[in-house]
Amino acid sequence: MTDRPRLLPILGPAGHAGRDPKTCLYRCGNACDHPVPNESANPYLGDVVNTAMTRRGVVRAGAVGALVLGFGAAPAAAGAANAAPATAPAAAPRHGGGRAGALTFKPIPPNVLDTVIVPNGYDSAVVIRWGDPILPGVPRLDVHRQSARHQSGQFGYNNDFLGVLPLGRDGRRALLVANHEYTNEELMFPGFTTQEALSVEQVRVAMAAHGMSVVELERVDGTGQWRPVGGRHRPYNKRITMLDTPFRFTGPAAGHALLRTAADPRGLTPIGTLNNCAGGVTPWGTVLSGEENFNQYFVGGDAAPAALKPSLARYGISTTARVPEESRRWDRAQERFDLAKHPHEAHRFGWIVEVDPYDPGSRPRKHTAMGRFKHEGANVIVARNGQVAAYMGDDERFDYLYKFVSAKKFVPGGSAAARRHNLTLLESGTLYVAKLTGDSPAAEIDGTGKLPSDGAFDGRGTWIKLVSGDRSHVPGMTAAEVLTFARLAGDAVGATKMDRPEDVQPSLRTGKIYAALTNNTNRGAEANAGPDEANPRRENKHGQILEIVEDRGDHTGESFTWSLPIVCGDPADASTYFAGYDKSAVSPISCPDNVAFDSAGNLWISTDGNALGSNDGLFATAIEGPERGHLKQFLTVPPGAETCGPFITGDDRSVFTAVQHPGEIDGATLDEPASTWPDGDFAKPAVVVTWRLDGGPIGS
Repeated sequence: MTDRPRLLPILGPAGHAGRDPKTCLYRCGNACDHPVPNESANPYLGDVVNTAMTRRGVVRAGAVGALVLGFGAAPAAAGAANAAPATAPAAAPRHGGGRAGALTFKPIPPNVLDTVIVPNGYDSAVVIRWGDPILPGVPRLDVHRQSARHQSGQFGYNNDFLGVLPLGRDGRRALLVANHEYTNEELMFPGFTTQEALSVEQVRVAMAAHGMSVVELERVDGTGQWRPVGGRHRPYNKRITMLDTPFRFTGPAAGHALLRTAADPRGLTPIGTLNNCAGGVTPWGTVLSGEENFNQYFVGGDAAPAALKPSLARYGISTTARVPEESRRWDRAQERFDLAKHPHEAHRFGWIVEVDPYDPGSRPRKHTAMGRFKHEGANVIVARNGQVAAYMGDDERFDYLYKFVSAKKFVPGGSAAARRHNLTLLESGTLYVAKLTGDSPAAEIDGTGKLPSDGAFDGRGTWIKLVSGDRSHVPGMTAAEVLTFARLAGDAVGATKMDRPEDVQPSLRTGKIYAALTNNTNRGAEANAGPDEANPRRENKHGQILEIVEDRGDHTGESFTWSLPIVCGDPADASTYFAGYDKSAVSPISCPDNVAFDSAGNLWISTDGNALGSNDGLFATAIEGPERGHLKQFLTVPPGAETCGPFITGDDRSVFTAVQHPGEIDGATLDEPASTWPDGDFAKPAVVVTWRLDGGPIGS
């Protein structure tokens, strides 16, 4: 604990599943207050249960890259900026390896303190915060004199996904890559009243605060602490914003009519990236970023072409109101956000973005082969045959899990030629959506969370093929249509409706896949789909963790088994489950958001929207052996904040956490904050690093 704890009042009522109303407004455009976008009649598990089936035979996405690119362990000859890529793994990641060790830290108790709390024997420090300059000639944040030009050179707002990639062989330098998901204007601008009252320049500031940042870091005195590299010449530092950063579309839908606009008649060059949530670090040393709740930025859906309205509505865009209540009115700054005038602009968001932090001059790409939906992120593993598989979740109530398998194979080695090849791996391949079936009688899944008679929520699953290259497997849809409207394709083939699938991450130690299903208070409510074995509770406000085991360990295959090792909530609640571990010894957890791994294979889980009344946090548990399910809370963030990242470095000496939207509590403003973290004046999103005081590995 590095700050003096300060207890602040909760200013507003709890939001959906514990989230504050302000979070619901800004993060997802009050999605829970609108009709569920998925109105398909495809079956859920309770309808398709097969009792004859035999039973079973992720710090965040960056952990994949951390294990692959490990600090000081992988080739990391840093080249000059704009030259050949600086770092690449020597070989494809394989299962196994890493240290062994139990989680020995003493769990911290739930709390509502206005600070970051870590266990005894650990320390933490702010690495970088909103408004810190990262480009030359840019001043520090001054909220009274902020401009879009300044914000375009400063660290952006609401940092979410974090990736930390090694720079050099000695483990002393690294590149931090951070998403900036959305903005809280009432916490950014003095005297804020309404979105409509913002000046156009303030709208442009908010647009510049979205996107991504790349920041060069250095280790502090050989410890697990890190800080930005000082000095004016920092060639790797970069801001990617919504204002004017050009991207490039790749894959089968690139150039399709659905992606063309008046400003880009070829449909190849979208501008900016929007509402970036989670992501991943690839084995070839790039960063993936998921575009999520892009729908809330558009107006004019009521006047969009009639043929597009069903697909717009399926993605949560209002087709009945000119200006939805949740609109940020970006159309006042850039006309492209008015769908009445530019109806295809919305199709240019909702993709997986790939950024090469080692080549600051490279243009980031949006990979259409990986499908368009509300991406939480994407995480890659190299399959046994050399192809790569990327696992993805669509963060919406009753939406789906996806897998992408590359057409090409990963080329190991650190050569420039190998890396050029690997940079094309996500441009072509096969996109799948998941269908899960349970192995228990439907009558035993009663919505209370009570375990069925076989003692586990589990079953089998199938990856349903949607598109391969430019060939569609969905009748009545072309490949470009399947990719641009992947949700509609999933509806058509009967994918399983899940409880907000967010981060999905493979363990490089076991090859198993773990998905955070955050919550779904609409499960079983009114006319919505009821409980099933993978989503076993009605009005689910706490969420669960899904474990997938690909048949024969084949990540390119089309069948798997699944189970729920953790059903979240208060351990004293009978509806919770912790892999059979003694629940009196585990920490309470609510609303899992991101998953990641340390090199011992322990699962780390961050939360968003704790519905148990305390601050969000970071948790860890073993997922193999006798300690499986022994969940322990490692860290908490300030009131109103969401725990994002997290990222554990390859040497396990540091865990980076993104503290997103601290003080995001109804009624709070910059002038009257609900949190003063981290500087004692007003709340600022920031990145925190935590390390062990004795220099040992995090957790163990």
